[in-house]
Order: sequence, then structure tokens, then C-alpha cells
Amino acid sequence: MDSERFGRALGVGARAAAKTLVTAADAAASPNPRAKSGGQARTAAAPMKNADVTARVTQAAAQVTQAADGLNRGSQQFKRSVWGPVKRLSGVLWLEFTGVFFGLFALSAGSAAWKMRDAWHETPANHETHVKLLIAGSIALLFGYFCVSSFLEARSRQRAK
Repeated sequence: MDSERFGRALGVGARAAAKTLVTAADAAASPNPRAKSGGQARTAAAPMKNADVTARVTQAAAQVTQAADGLNRGSQQFKRSVWGPVKRLSGVLWLEFTGVFFGLFALSAGSAAWKMRDAWHETPANHETHVKLLIAGSIALLFGYFCVSSFLEARSRQRAK
């Protein structure tokens, strides 16, 4: 994932959260639109009516809900844009690591089979060596298959988007 797409994806959530916070701060600092005008300004010591308190609480609850929704959207976008590629690439890296591991076992077994290649034709004198040759050869083939299939799966996962 390139830095421009990462910044753009992260920016959407950050901008949404910042916009929500600015809106909530502006709403909290603004005067009550239902307040009576015309010289009858309410003093700080004057009691508020129940309707005004209810309206303010409702407005604050709506702002909190809006802020929480913005944060949730931003965190989901962050999760999709960051953790998705990390998960995919770590899976590819793990498959390549296991492919190398299987390749080392295949090379080791292949080397052992190569050293016993003169026992290819079984005779009563080399029966035990012939069995070891067949076992080493089959292990080399099996782990060679695991190695190749692991690298092929890593390649297909790396190309998939």
C-alpha cells in the first residue's frame, strides 16, 4: 500500500472525527436559539426552564452520538486500510518462510539420497541401504512439493487484492 492511499484512508476518518469535534464545540459555545431576545437576557443565576434543560441535554446527546459514529467510521476505515494489508503481507511472509524451511528439509533428504544412489538396485547385500534410499528420496519429493506449493500459494496471495 503506498503512502498516498494510506494517508487518504487515514485522513478520511481523522477529518470526520475533527469535523464532529469542531461542530460539537461550536454548538456548545453558541447561545441557545430558543432564548428570548429583546432585552430579557437571562442572567447566570436565573433558573432554567425544564424545556431548555431537556433541549440542551438532547442536543448534547445527539452531538455525542454523532462524534461516536464518526469515530467508529474512522476506526473501521483505519482497520481496513492498515490491518488488511499487514495481515495479507504477514501471511505471504509466513508462507515464504515455511517454503524455505521445507526446502531445507528437501535438500537435506535429497543430499542423503544422492549419497546412497549406488544402492538403487536392491541386492541382498544392500537391502538396508536401498530402503534408506527410497525413504530419503520420498521425503525429498514430499518436502520439495511442500516447498514449491508454499511459494506458489504465497505468490497467489501476494497478487490477490
